[in-house]
Amino acid sequence: MTGGKRRRFTRPDWVNKVWNSLKELKLSSFLMLTLAGSINAFGVTIFLFPVKLYDSGISGLSMLLDQVTPPFLTLSIFLLVLNVPIFLFGMNKQGTSFVIYSIYAVAVYSFVSFLIMNVLPVDVSLISPLAGRDLLLCAVFGGVISGTGSGLTIRHGGAIDGIDVLSVVFAKKIGISIGTFVMVFNVILYIVCGIVIQSWILPLYSIVTYYVGSRTVDYIVEGFDRSKCAMIVTTRASEIADALAGSFGASGTIVNAVGGYSKEEKEILYYIVNHFQINKLRQIVHEIDANAFISLQDVSDIIQKKE
Repeated sequence: MTGGKRRRFTRPDWVNKVWNSLKELKLSSFLMLTLAGSINAFGVTIFLFPVKLYDSGISGLSMLLDQVTPPFLTLSIFLLVLNVPIFLFGMNKQGTSFVIYSIYAVAVYSFVSFLIMNVLPVDVSLISPLAGRDLLLCAVFGGVISGTGSGLTIRHGGAIDGIDVLSVVFAKKIGISIGTFVMVFNVILYIVCGIVIQSWILPLYSIVTYYVGSRTVDYIVEGFDRSKCAMIVTTRASEIADALAGSFGASGTIVNAVGGYSKEEKEILYYIVNHFQINKLRQIVHEIDANAFISLQDVSDIIQKKE
């Protein structure tokens, strides 16, 4: 051993970043993603696939490719082949843990779809085992169930469809919103489906699936009972805050403001209520200040630091 100084090895920044992301992974999240992927697979394979309705995004594209390619190229294969590269492509924007969670959820979705269609004693070749040939029932229940799986995946840190990643990466670059990007992709997908199968009935019912599924995702991610944010512009904010505290147990937050036209000093009271409390809040505010201005907005989630 020579008397020279030892060199201290330092890991590259990207290695540290990946390592820190891996330490954030949670077993509970993987358990919920297993449930989410299984739910998504059940909705698609039991209600949509048997009657040739199409899911949205990459999942819908995979269903179409399953129909027009040789038998050995199945839905399960396309789900992995199309989604995994997209998630890896979006790693810089979404982070390592998001990509790992997403790939795992898609793998579960793919595997459970394979089990239902090829291993379990369930015939999904001609009609839905639960809804028969009723396209409306299949569209609605397929959308609700697959939307539930997608929503649970998002709530636990991932995504079950690569279209979410593509929308984040490309929507801003082409000057449209993420929601518009997803909608345009799905409209194009359903038009292509109609051309390929030479029928517009199934693509039109698939739009019902897309709408129901997207609304279900919103409810799962944001909650069924959304709170309301009340922005109360008044000159008597302290009195109103005390009255609200007496009725609801919280006083809100007061912010100083100036009227844009009158230049009069005012205050804004920021207050969160549920929809059962809106009428009571309006009554309390206007009893104290008849000229108060109240603006209500949806609040999708409330995060508080717990000591």
